[in-house]
Amino acid sequence: MIENPVIRQLGIVGTGRVARALARGLGVRSQAPALIWGRARLKRQEAAERGGCSAAESLEAMVEACDVVAVAVADDAIAEIAGQIAEAGMAEGSLVFHVSGGTGTGVLDPLRNGGALTAAIHPAMTFTGDPQLEVARMAGACFAITGSSPEATRRARLIVEALGGTPIEIAETQRALYHAALCHAANHLVTMFDGASRMLRAAGVEEPSAVLAPLARAALDNSIAQGFGALSGPILRGDANTIRDHLAALAIDCPEVLPAYRAMALATVSALGDTDAARAVRSLLDE
Repeated sequence: MIENPVIRQLGIVGTGRVARALARGLGVRSQAPALIWGRARLKRQEAAERGGCSAAESLEAMVEACDVVAVAVADDAIAEIAGQIAEAGMAEGSLVFHVSGGTGTGVLDPLRNGGALTAAIHPAMTFTGDPQLEVARMAGACFAITGSSPEATRRARLIVEALGGTPIEIAETQRALYHAALCHAANHLVTMFDGASRMLRAAGVEEPSAVLAPLARAALDNSIAQGFGALSGPILRGDANTIRDHLAALAIDCPEVLPAYRAMALATVSALGDTDAARAVRSLLDE
């Protein structure tokens, strides 16, 4: 049975999508009403309403009241916030974690040096701004955790389990690689889908998503089940003439997508290895 993490009072620094979702998801575990703080007064009040918590009047007041603080701000702002929390005097043994994917716990060292437990807890999930929906999605997601000590790692696990997620430990030195994988799978997928939609519009299709959605969903399901074995299409078959026609059509009608198409085709060829089909297409792409 999952241990119930006792949070005397939860504090959240940040007013964006992830901050609001954490307020909803973890606020029910806070014995006192959760607090949220951001520099802009109106934004923190709006975030408090959407996150179902209270707005803190100042960072110092929140730090004084809370024993668990989540830092949900832009990556480049984490170090500054960590320093401000340390100056405010986070109590020894309290937990402070950030939700950045590519950043480890080193950025929180000013807090660790002051006796706080520090961790990085990143949900492998996309956030769109609907806190209730995102709480439900986090319940089925994996979270990459990195603790600065065994006790910090244990506490990080409890936070993830409180959200209904699955904790996976990522070494401090591997956070960037982990985050690059997620960006490659999710963010580049958006770019690729947008490019395919542009091509279809250029070909006269009024509703590209109606054409692409069933195909893309099936391809994703097959990829999850079979890995690279799910590959189909002209590159697998070595149809160089078909690829040549693609490149020519893109150069004329959709040149802005051509570099991305070529890069993905080259990546697919590389993954195929040294096969006759791969060699036929590679020579064309290298021209």
